[in-house]
Amino acid sequence: MAAAQGRLSDGAGGMDEAKDTENDRREADSAPLPFRAAVDALRAARLRPQIEVEPTPAPKRLAPYSYALEAAVVDGDQDLADGRLVLLHDPAGHDAWRGTFRLVTLVRAELEPEMAADPLLPEVCWSWLTGALQTRGLTYGEPSGTVTRASSHYFGGLSARPAASQIEIRASWTPREGLGGTPDTAAHLASWCDLLAQIAGLPPAGPGDASVVSLPQRRGPQSR
Repeated sequence: MAAAQGRLSDGAGGMDEAKDTENDRREADSAPLPFRAAVDALRAARLRPQIEVEPTPAPKRLAPYSYALEAAVVDGDQDLADGRLVLLHDPAGHDAWRGTFRLVTLVRAELEPEMAADPLLPEVCWSWLTGALQTRGLTYGEPSGTVTRASSHYFGGLSARPAASQIEIRASWTPREGLGGTPDTAAHLASWCDLLAQIAGLPPAGPGDASVVSLPQRRGPQSR
């Protein structure tokens, strides 16, 4: 999937990446029932048509069981934003999570440089994440994360390129576990896609949350 500034899974992985993804599927199929149910819900979720989602190799060292998705907000042949969502599961529980599941995400998009200089930008972007979860009535705990602004300015042979600014949200939270010890991962995925859509500048799919502030004048779409 193309990123605002290149793909999240760049490189010539090819067959190796496909093999890793197949291994992830096999591991998920042999995992504890709550994790299998959570992964099945992610696979079956129906999302906005502008958002393309596909499995991607999951990190192996963060938890005994993990599953990852990669997504891009697409407009024709252009990508507006992209991200990765990782589901972690430790049946024994984790003190820092205060639960047995954890969701970890990276979301990024390009913005106009003057908007990236807005001192309220980090708070606004964080409110997009919490607002997306609250709008769908999701209960979660132990949220943490960072909002990072980066700017690139070009010189010499590259001086014709306009300055570029990127916003990046890295976050994690503990979803509330429901029946059978399984969180509603489909709803959390939908909320995450709401965040992606908002950072890409798309209009809300449904009634919006008035507490979430919109950020205008984002950078135009990037070619895939």
